[in-house]
Amino acid sequence: MQQTHVVAIAGSLRDHSFTRLTLQYALDGAEAAGATTELIDLREFDLPPLNADYDEHGDSAAFVSKVDAADAVLLGTPVYHGSYSGVLKNALDYCGFDEFSQKTVGLLAVAGGSFPVTALDHLRSVCRSLNAWVLPHQAAVPRASAAFEGTELVDDDLRKRIERLGHDVVQYANIEPEPSTFESDENVGADD
Repeated sequence: MQQTHVVAIAGSLRDHSFTRLTLQYALDGAEAAGATTELIDLREFDLPPLNADYDEHGDSAAFVSKVDAADAVLLGTPVYHGSYSGVLKNALDYCGFDEFSQKTVGLLAVAGGSFPVTALDHLRSVCRSLNAWVLPHQAAVPRASAAFEGTELVDDDLRKRIERLGHDVVQYANIEPEPSTFESDENVGADD
């Protein structure tokens, strides 16, 4: 049996990104569960705003190839105005059913404030529309600046929850997919 490969997409462009730091803990959990892992840092890709008139733009082919090659995906986002980041939205717009259909996805949100849940709900809707299998378990880091000392996550319970997210994407990476969702059947623009 082939080793499960998990990619984590960091939806933040900040140099000192709590989202990127937190995703590394989730990847540690995936590695502990036996997976190979890769952090996809969107700062390293030229992904202009999607123009659907072009099949490829900037580094979109390289980015999409990395997502497509994964057995499971972790999506990490900072919370901006109650939702996920525009840079993550743009990156996901380059993907479609080919990259996400029947793929296991884990969700993580990091907030400066105290309520990161709506961003997770919004990401869950996007993934369902692409017919991905989204883990019921999700992770959220409220008040991120207080949760870290330097690069170290200091809340043990929170760290365990995030590591479990990584573990679970490996455990369920090969789950038998459910029939396509109503949302994915109606989402005719995803691959147009």
